[in-house]
Amino acid sequence: MLAIAGLSGCKSLRNKQEGPATPDKAYWAAHQSMIDGAYATAVKRYEALESRFPFSPEARQGRIDIMYVYYKAKEKDQAVDAVDTFIRENPTHPRVDYAYYIKGLVYFERTPNAFESMFGVDMSERPPQDARKSFEAFGRLVQQYPQSEYAPDAHQRMVYLRNRLAEYEIHVAGYYMRRGAYVGAINRCRGVLEAYDGAPATRDALLIMVDAYNKLGITDLAAETERVLALNFPEHAAEAKKRKWYQVF
Repeated sequence: MLAIAGLSGCKSLRNKQEGPATPDKAYWAAHQSMIDGAYATAVKRYEALESRFPFSPEARQGRIDIMYVYYKAKEKDQAVDAVDTFIRENPTHPRVDYAYYIKGLVYFERTPNAFESMFGVDMSERPPQDARKSFEAFGRLVQQYPQSEYAPDAHQRMVYLRNRLAEYEIHVAGYYMRRGAYVGAINRCRGVLEAYDGAPATRDALLIMVDAYNKLGITDLAAETERVLALNFPEHAAEAKKRKWYQVF
């Protein structure tokens, strides 16, 4: 009797440790944890679902859900790996747009917090880090799935990222100007004009280029750049001759 009771107890403990006995119950347990915001628990349950029932429909849905759960749990590497694996294995899946959206969110650079805003921390002076990867992921979504429900938000985030990346390039160009590396500054500014057309920083790129060309004695290119500046930013054209704009960066 003791042996039978012991075996029964081991079986009961094993079932408890293994979790729900069906993929449907396992999925909904994980899904409920996600809804409740218990992301650490949800991660464990989705991973257990994938391990125990890898070929079930619930596991396939779980592979989509866990991308978001990893993102919310701030497990960046796991989130990106889950997204890339899903896209690679399911290139025609109807939720690929969602995968790109999550990848963009994972890499999306945060805005200044209250402490940084209080002390006037300039985010444009910080290296973009993952901003380019976020911009690329959102770009794939917007270009390949323009009708996606996530496309409008992705586009708005791309505008922010474009401006952020352009501002950083201007910051670097200003540094080059202060160091006397005028060719480097011109190349940085030219990159802004080519890659981030429409960003507010394009005005500053033209202003710096005018000054850099003049410093190098290339007056014809300086004059041509001034004409472009006057055409696009007539209210600021005169400033190219009055101020060294790179000094404010």
